[in-house]
Amino acid sequence: MKFVDEAKIEIRAGHGGAGSAHFRRAKYVPEGGPDGGNGGAGGSVILIADRNVHTLLDFHFQPKWEAPNGEKGSGAGKDGKSGEDLTIKVPIGTEVYSQPDNVFIVAKGGRGGKGNIFFKSSTNRAPRHAQPGEAGQEGEFRLSLKLVADVGLIGFPNAGKSTLISRISAARPKIADYPFTTLSPNLGVAKTQSGRSLVVADIPGLIPGAHEGKGLGIQFLKHIERTKVLAHLIDPFQRDENGEEISPKKSFDLINIELRSFSELLAKKQQVVVITKADAFSDRSELNKIKKSFEADGLKCFIISSVAGEGLNELLNHLVTLLGESSMESPKTDDANVALNESNNS
Repeated sequence: MKFVDEAKIEIRAGHGGAGSAHFRRAKYVPEGGPDGGNGGAGGSVILIADRNVHTLLDFHFQPKWEAPNGEKGSGAGKDGKSGEDLTIKVPIGTEVYSQPDNVFIVAKGGRGGKGNIFFKSSTNRAPRHAQPGEAGQEGEFRLSLKLVADVGLIGFPNAGKSTLISRISAARPKIADYPFTTLSPNLGVAKTQSGRSLVVADIPGLIPGAHEGKGLGIQFLKHIERTKVLAHLIDPFQRDENGEEISPKKSFDLINIELRSFSELLAKKQQVVVITKADAFSDRSELNKIKKSFEADGLKCFIISSVAGEGLNELLNHLVTLLGESSMESPKTDDANVALNESNNS
């Protein structure tokens, strides 16, 4: 399934049905008596955040959505049938941006017009007019998906993010020994030995210059914004594009420059350092030095091997502890809600 996180859609709610200007035929009743029914309301357009939907791909194939109109009223006081609401399922974490003059709900159906029986009074016993139905709201909207996850896995390409998520969850991302193997974020549900679950997102494409559009980073940096904790994976053998070795501390700093340049919110998120590929070391003294250097800066550091399964339970247990602390520090938001934001961007 192709991952799509941006889409433009056109939405129109149903128009209200017209009221009826109808008269019944009855002896001794002026003009037969008004009995025109009201028009039915038009259907509204409603967005529903669904945990089983993970991409905005469907909206590329179907950019226009219309709710049914209400039916006209008729004689004998019969009201027209209301149009059914149109529900559209979107992934959790979807933001909706409208043009400035559009009205949200996302689009409300028009009210049905009143039939002439509504206008009957002691001074107007035979009203000849009825209301037309109101038009349903419509507009163009931009949908933008930001993944909702407990933990975001960040780091350079080939730092071991995809391998880790494949070992701790049922996610099966593509894994290979070259940059940008992962072309879209992957979500997985990991379970600790105690049975606690946490949602983990593998965020691809972070390299120096990502916030300016280099690599794939600008496309996916936004997905980190809704994660609660960041697990910063570092390959101890990392090299730059010229083949020069990058120290673990420099790797950490370079990625954090990208986070800070994109959003101060990202720079403030709590991070855990994870040194990967421990199975490649026969002498662990170098790894222990790296760990101590990060912990001297107040950063919790773990040494893992996803291939061998080393250190994974300890890492997951610590992440669960951090998530518990995070939920106590800030009000918990309902991640099943669709975020509605107004923007000048069309």
